[in-house]
Amino acid sequence: MNWLVADGDGVSLRLHVQPGAKKTEIAGLHGDALKIRLAAPPVDGKANACLVEFLARQLGVAKSAVELLSGETSRGKRLRVAGVSADTARAKLS
Repeated sequence: MNWLVADGDGVSLRLHVQPGAKKTEIAGLHGDALKIRLAAPPVDGKANACLVEFLARQLGVAKSAVELLSGETSRGKRLRVAGVSADTARAKLS
């Protein structure tokens, strides 16, 4: 699975994000990225904030442990989550 890579004391995630959906949920794979639908609109960083909050809740970490590495204004995003193992992240996001 190319969408999840162990990265020191955490993981890096490659995501394809669809803002403006009916509800926030994981929608399976999209190419080599994990697709996540977000209920938040892509306005003023609301979708990114919703994504960080959703991932933190799913993985059981603080929002401060989730860092947006790239893709701030695009659907393709890379994030890093500290304090979670690759196995745990895969189990909770698959």
